[in-house]
Amino acid sequence: MRLNRMLLSAALILVALVVQVSVLARLQLPGAVPDLLLLVVLGLALVYGHTAGALVGFAAGLLADVAPPADHAVGRYALVLCVVGYVAGLTKPESGQHRSATVPMLVVAVAAISSTLLYAGVGALVGDTAARQVGLTGLLFTATLYDLLLAPFTVPVIMALARRSDHDPLAAESSGGTATGVGRSYGWLSSGTGLRVGTAGGGGALGKAGKPPKAGKAAKSGKAGRSAKLSRSGGAGTAGIKGVKRL
Repeated sequence: MRLNRMLLSAALILVALVVQVSVLARLQLPGAVPDLLLLVVLGLALVYGHTAGALVGFAAGLLADVAPPADHAVGRYALVLCVVGYVAGLTKPESGQHRSATVPMLVVAVAAISSTLLYAGVGALVGDTAARQVGLTGLLFTATLYDLLLAPFTVPVIMALARRSDHDPLAAESSGGTATGVGRSYGWLSSGTGLRVGTAGGGGALGKAGKPPKAGKAAKSGKAGRSAKLSRSGGAGTAGIKGVKRL
């Protein structure tokens, strides 16, 4: 991952974890707790792709596993968010941007259901039966409802930040301004040599046929030759002067 992606992901994960533990978990809502950390992983995965989504999901889940008041085995939520982030990143279109909000909202709904099922399934494998005591159906309904209500206020912002941080001005300048940069460098060379290289004006010192002038004719010309050259370059006008000296 790029450095700007890592910094943005780390900042968003930390903020989401603090808000979820200190605010959302204390609301005493019926059923599940709104999973802001899941929404952050989904928003980044929808922009960065499946590989980055899996890495971000694993890091976010591992941090949630060790952050108090965690009461489950370390690595349990990391596995869940890693899988969810990978699958969500697969929905990234080739153009890099979703045309509507339908696909992200569907991803949020599916991720809320699948993460709850995966979390309960992994817990059942390690002997955690808390999901059965609370009621899996109620957890699925409330988790999906809370995440869908919170998604329109968080996921678009996260995706916009991810796209903005992923934009590389140097790469855009190098791809879009290659011809300009080459023209400028050749113009700098032409100012010292008297040659017009790569300009739209035409031949310059190479002539119309693209051949260098013969040495014998240049030696015989003298002052008359220089005046003849000036008269021939009169058709080019001011453009010939601009090719030599860039003002």
